[in-house]
Amino acid sequence: MIRSDIIRGHLDSIILRLILEEDRYGYEISKEISQRTDNRFQIKEATLYAVFQRLEKKELIESYFGSVSLGGKRKYYKITTLGKAFLKESAEEWEITKEIIDLFMGGLK
Repeated sequence: MIRSDIIRGHLDSIILRLILEEDRYGYEISKEISQRTDNRFQIKEATLYAVFQRLEKKELIESYFGSVSLGGKRKYYKITTLGKAFLKESAEEWEITKEIIDLFMGGLK
């Protein structure tokens, strides 16, 4: 398991990336994060919904209700044009960050 504080600063980008692939609802995003990381990282529901609120407030995502499922209507999230631009910028920033961290941490295994 990885310390969540290491990833916390990148949660917005991770969630935007998943929503870029397709519109998704909360539980689906949570499950996808766990699956893709082989359960090494799991996001708490409260954290996830705080991220959704923050991203909506910044107009990086929009929400809508899907058709009725067994438990009622699901709230889906989709990325906005502004969200796509933010994600592209974040990806470029991440590449530079990785290079800098690798300069100091590479070869220590």
